[in-house]
Amino acid sequence: MQATLQRALARRRIDVRLCGDGALAVAQWRELEPDVVALDLSLPNLDGLQVLAQARAAGLRTPVLLLTARGTVGDRIMGLNAGADDYLPKPFDLDELEARLRALRRRHHGMGADPERPQQVGALRFEADSGAIYHRGEVMELTPRELALLTALMARPGHAVTKERLFELVFPGETEVQYEAIEVVVYRLRKKLAGTGTALMTLRGLGYLLREEG
Repeated sequence: MQATLQRALARRRIDVRLCGDGALAVAQWRELEPDVVALDLSLPNLDGLQVLAQARAAGLRTPVLLLTARGTVGDRIMGLNAGADDYLPKPFDLDELEARLRALRRRHHGMGADPERPQQVGALRFEADSGAIYHRGEVMELTPRELALLTALMARPGHAVTKERLFELVFPGETEVQYEAIEVVVYRLRKKLAGTGTALMTLRGLGYLLREEG
């Protein structure tokens, strides 16, 4: 399976290095310094979550896409809390895998922006000092969850943010909340964005993104 996936991605101009042993993964990770890590939770000797925890503890900040047959919300949240950036359940489509890997790489390499500079998408502007989002100079009236969602999307304009990541940011530590609740917040925020010149788009299988209309 690993070799087949490696050949398929190589045909798409993605260089893949394999490691099939969890106990060796962190050392190889440190040595290769990859752009993105696709991490299977079902690894021999050390499972994926343990590998991820060790890597983050060692200061390895490479973006991580978890691959697993475990499909419950609890498993997804556990992986994201351990430091993963995205999550893809098996079986997955190769096109979706490629899109998620490339999106993680783009987001990671885009993190060099000045954190003090106000984030702006079209006529929307987020100011870290006040913690507010402005539309043409006026503070937008948003609930705390809508604000958390919009802030997360403005940090990555034009790039998809996964449902899992948004759920973690909008409902931090709220394990009793249903995963689908993020869709309710998206729906309400989309209505408030009407007429602002900024669109909240749904990308099936990838998540949501914010972009300037027109």
